[in-house]
Amino acid sequence: MILFTTTGLFTLLLASIPVGIIMILLSIALDTFFSPFPLMRGLGQVVWSSSNSGTLIAIPFFVLLGEILVRSGVANRTYNALNSWLSWLPGGLIHANIATSTLFSATSGSSVATAATVATVATPQGDRLGYDPRLFTGAIAAGGTLGIMIPPSINLIVYGFLTETSIPRLFLAGLLPGVLLALLFMAIVIALCVWKPSLGGQRPNYTWEQRLRGLPDLLPVLGLFTTIIVTIYAGIATPTESAALGVVFALIIAALNQTVTFSMLNSALRGTVKTTSMIMLVVIGAYVLNFALTALGISRQLQQLLEGLGLGAYGTLLVIVLIYIVLGFFIETLSLMVATIPIVVPIIESLGFDKIWFGILMIVLIEMALITPPVGLNLYVVQSVRKRGKMSDVIAGALPFVLIMLVMVGLLILIPGLALWLPDTL
Repeated sequence: MILFTTTGLFTLLLASIPVGIIMILLSIALDTFFSPFPLMRGLGQVVWSSSNSGTLIAIPFFVLLGEILVRSGVANRTYNALNSWLSWLPGGLIHANIATSTLFSATSGSSVATAATVATVATPQGDRLGYDPRLFTGAIAAGGTLGIMIPPSINLIVYGFLTETSIPRLFLAGLLPGVLLALLFMAIVIALCVWKPSLGGQRPNYTWEQRLRGLPDLLPVLGLFTTIIVTIYAGIATPTESAALGVVFALIIAALNQTVTFSMLNSALRGTVKTTSMIMLVVIGAYVLNFALTALGISRQLQQLLEGLGLGAYGTLLVIVLIYIVLGFFIETLSLMVATIPIVVPIIESLGFDKIWFGILMIVLIEMALITPPVGLNLYVVQSVRKRGKMSDVIAGALPFVLIMLVMVGLLILIPGLALWLPDTL
């Protein structure tokens, strides 16, 4: 059954069928060929129970929040303000790319939206100032991955829902590793630009007056992040209620910027519906497949297979990490996450590892999948915004950041407190 499931998964992926549909088709095939009971008679109940959750309502709210910010002009102001403060560093404008991605990650919860937003704002300036196109675009693609790590993160919400883990604790666990990863991205940029200054292009000089004048442009995004996080951890609102409150604040910001129009709202709502529909199809498909795998005992077989390797807890963990790295080359990130959680997380728990810690480790591996070909979504997003040059430039530019993510994986394994200190302390 394991061979049948694996072969069927990759065959259907090669046929370019949506992953949510693939998981449902696999479930029907497993029921037809291997189950002595008509499992699919419970399909309606499984679909209903997987989508009837107040927690999942946070997803469209956070998506809408990001859509409004993208279309309200906040990104351009934030980028210019950060550029004025970071331009003195080796690699100047590239640090503004990473810092802007970090701030927008703290509000939108979507890596693709973050990468598209920053690429749209930054690319013209990078071209004008003569930055190396590979490092410049690679930094944007990598910075965008922070959208699924730094809270609020849609992927962490889905992980918490599927594993029945506290979402506020997951948000706290992702905060420190997310900030550390952003700093490591900036460190590798500094190292590369010190080694080869031509990578950094021209660095405009800003006066203190210009820097101070740009500070108010950072307040909207910082205020949104603070509102969302504080209301959750102070017990004032649930993640879903906090997301709804964030949408209200985003609309107020857009109104103050005089960018609220019918066209803008229509585009934001359409984008929200499309993204949420895609996410929910994947979540429902994962629930249906998990139902079939559990009923047929495949999850237990996989657990026994890994335990039978005799590698010990950390040896088995490294095998799981390698599996995620390989699968990340071929499977879209959210799909990879929800398809594997029902199988992998029980194994991780049986090995004595913490579910919250593993959630953050998984997110780093998922982030890596966003910037590794051939299915790295952020690579395609940045290239589509760039509209010129070779795709290979973006891939080459993202390579140093892939290495940094591998370092982050090692740090999380060696120092679990990076993820667990905040949720255990607060």
